[in-house]
Amino acid sequence: MSSEKTTGIVIRIVEFSESSCITTLFTEDFGKISGIAKGCRRPKSAFESAIDLLSLCRIVFLHKTSDSLDILTEAKLLRKFRSAQRSLPHLYAGYYIAELLGEFTHESDPYAELFHIADQTLAELDSGGNVPKLVLHFELSLLRLLGQLPELSFCVDTGRPAPKTGRVPLGLLAGGILSPEARAGHRQVIDVSAETLDIFRRLAEPGESWRLVEIPASRRGECRGVINRYITHQAGHRLKMHDKLGMLSE
Repeated sequence: MSSEKTTGIVIRIVEFSESSCITTLFTEDFGKISGIAKGCRRPKSAFESAIDLLSLCRIVFLHKTSDSLDILTEAKLLRKFRSAQRSLPHLYAGYYIAELLGEFTHESDPYAELFHIADQTLAELDSGGNVPKLVLHFELSLLRLLGQLPELSFCVDTGRPAPKTGRVPLGLLAGGILSPEARAGHRQVIDVSAETLDIFRRLAEPGESWRLVEIPASRRGECRGVINRYITHQAGHRLKMHDKLGMLSE
């Protein structure tokens, strides 16, 4: 059993006893880890009130090689998520980021770039940033980095480029867009506007160019509906926070 240090985002907390809890964090160096934080609920402990949902912490933990829980021994708070005091949409968006990280990542499978995007997204949400844009950018970035982003530029069957206008078939099972002649025989296909697909493509690109993208009010509903359905398909079930995200299309 080795002692490790890393920075992590608290994405889940489960009470274990009167003074302890089981904490899941998405970390910079180790990916998702789950560990017991003994005594973290006591007023004076080695955790200094750092174990709070969506907090960014510097942690020390004993990393076990078996399937048993790690043991968190210290935590220092770097940033607290305070949107609960100001805005429900920002709070729900933060909870949704945590749910996506919990659902789509595996234990001890590091994704440093995804960690940095999650950290940046939560910081900008907590500063009052544009909720629909930040959430959609995070969803598409997560899918891209985990290899689950649908093909948005070319038909997955014929290789033909996506049209720039009109409605375009998007095959959930096919894993990307379809040209009209390729649609026959495919199941779970939805029609998406070419404008919405362009928004998805631009928000999914690495780097900072996504910041220049504007999501017109007329497209927010479709963007949210399509990404919700695609993520539900990839996860195999509807995510809990999807019921709270209707406000992101308003």
